[in-house]
Amino acid sequence: MKQLTTRTLAGEFALTDTGAGRWQARVDRSWRGWTGPHGGVIAALLIEVARAAAAEPLPVRAVDLRFLGRPTEDVLTFRAAEHTVGRSTVVLDVHAEQDGNPVAAASVTLGRTVESGIAKYTGAPAPRVPDVDSCARFALPPELVPAGAHFDIRPAAGPLPLTGADEPMMCAWIALRPDLPADAAALAILADALPPAIFPMLRAPVAIPTVALSMHVHDAPTGGLPVLVRTVNASTGGGWSVDDTSIWDRSGLLLASARQTRRVLG
Repeated sequence: MKQLTTRTLAGEFALTDTGAGRWQARVDRSWRGWTGPHGGVIAALLIEVARAAAAEPLPVRAVDLRFLGRPTEDVLTFRAAEHTVGRSTVVLDVHAEQDGNPVAAASVTLGRTVESGIAKYTGAPAPRVPDVDSCARFALPPELVPAGAHFDIRPAAGPLPLTGADEPMMCAWIALRPDLPADAAALAILADALPPAIFPMLRAPVAIPTVALSMHVHDAPTGGLPVLVRTVNASTGGGWSVDDTSIWDRSGLLLASARQTRRVLG
């Protein structure tokens, strides 16, 4: 068995090539979210498997993920299939299982960087907020979300969770513990680092797990972590909730945007 990496998220979760087009990893209890292993970590591992399985190391452009079952802290097994789309695009279909039962599936799009006659547009700039060093730390309750210990969260704008506020939005500088490269896999974790965006309007926590997550990568980070993460609730009703999340680096460059569809279980 061959270890894929040593200083990336793949190394953090012991993601290992077991041969025959399969990989395995383990998400320990310290990365547990509201109802099981942190969803962003599952997304990150699917991305890492896609990158490992690809014939060519192209940049990650997009991820479209569906959760198919509730994962546990047991070993996750992955398999991937590569599809070439034209000269510049490759799509990896990646599946995660536990004990033969499906846990998640994702299509990860990789794409070559090419010259274009269209002028570059870098997306919406970051909102004006205090610098990270001016923002106090905020800790998610470890008894509810053990994975919170892996995030250095410093709210920069908007209300805090469970304060009965009028606005379903949160905005914070976030870094990872341990400090890991701010690649596409790390951005997937950071896109799911904050509680559901409806939480500032609540007074008590409610289970609102992610059913589907899509993420689009706009640019490569220029300064590492922390990054500025803003999540806004697009709609909630009928037992469902949709959140939109944007991530910028410290220079104000838009790195990624994500959308999550969630079930409201309370």
